Amino acid sequence: MTFKRFGLTFIAAVLVLSTVVVLAQDGVVFYGTQFTPVEENEKFQAILGEFGDVEYFSNLQEGELIDLIRAEAAAGAGTIDVVGILHGGYPTLAREDLLMELTDLLDDLEADRELAEAFVELGLMGTDDYQYYIPWMQATYIMAAHVDALEYLPDGVDINAMTWDELAAWCQNITDETGSARCGFPLGEGGLWHRFLEGYIYPSYTGGMVTQFKSEAAVEMFEFLRDTLWPNIHRQSTSYAFMQEPLLAGEVWVAFDHTARLIEAFREAPDDFVAFPAPSGPAGLGFMPVIVGLSIPKTAPNPDGAMALIDYMTQPDTQAAVLRDLAFFPVVSGVDMTELPVEVAIEAEAVTAQANSPNALPALLPVGLGERGGELNEIFRAAFERIVIDGEDIQTVLDEEAANIQALLDDTGAACWPPDPPSEGICQID
Repeated sequence: MTFKRFGLTFIAAVLVLSTVVVLAQDGVVFYGTQFTPVEENEKFQAILGEFGDVEYFSNLQEGELIDLIRAEAAAGAGTIDVVGILHGGYPTLAREDLLMELTDLLDDLEADRELAEAFVELGLMGTDDYQYYIPWMQATYIMAAHVDALEYLPDGVDINAMTWDELAAWCQNITDETGSARCGFPLGEGGLWHRFLEGYIYPSYTGGMVTQFKSEAAVEMFEFLRDTLWPNIHRQSTSYAFMQEPLLAGEVWVAFDHTARLIEAFREAPDDFVAFPAPSGPAGLGFMPVIVGLSIPKTAPNPDGAMALIDYMTQPDTQAAVLRDLAFFPVVSGVDMTELPVEVAIEAEAVTAQANSPNALPALLPVGLGERGGELNEIFRAAFERIVIDGEDIQTVLDEEAANIQALLDDTGAACWPPDPPSEGICQID
């Protein structure tokens, strides 16, 4: 970070967070990157209201929030008590030693609830005994389909154990029989198409995310996308951000998206839609669990209140409320799912089937890139657009974009993250 940028960030921190102090007084100041849309934010504020005196702010992007935490550390005094961000933002905070150690808090929490061990281990950030964050919640991406599409499903295909070739055959059948391409993906501005590429289709074909970016398996995958799947994708997909809208409008019959961006379709018309896991490829069922963690900056003015809030957020009843109202899934056991709204129950079944698939291949959100994580997303999207939309040579594009990824990895010093095998140093593309 340049001195000029640091200075501007620090001034912003003072101006913005001085207001926060007035608002929160002796309460807890909670900064997170989730629940930014107005409707989601209102629902989350209602859940927080059961805790008491807490102010939640989600107006900053991850990189901006990390900059604020840095600025408060440099100033030697802070106003942020709790931070809630995706797993991929934590290596930067851990590397710069900006967070409190939470092992004692974890022990207290686990005295009366069981947190998912795999997610607890992620909070160690590769250490043996420094708990940087407590897992808060998880989400993922799944498939959805209108029931009218089911009659065009190829004979003998199990919707809950489908391959990418079978999905393509399904989309082809729909096009042939209805005269319209009715499979759709969120390729538009604000859409999460890059997560499909990073966490689903790439791992399913190559077994990795970045190390196999320009491999023969990646070439095969792009040939499939370009020649087999894309011809049967609704052309308005390039304008879609949330797939629940074209599903409800009847423009699209089969779609992929984040659970939170499909929930309205299941809520408004639960009898019209089904949810199911993503398809599998030659290397397995690639899927992306989105892990969100809670942490406490070393400069937190109210660490006791912060710990109490983390306790509250990881209680089974609170986890159930977040699942019910916001479609983020629990990280603790003992959550009552017997009286979930029908739309949440529909998604929960698909999420469980996906995670428990015998060939499941979890792919984490990019780790160790800090505020430059968006650059990786743009590289994946650029590769798709150049190959599938613009018709450029596959291997040439992959070689060029792989060089951009390697430069990003070299600049940030990022090690490999799952599903790629761990690396001792900077992650290297094969």
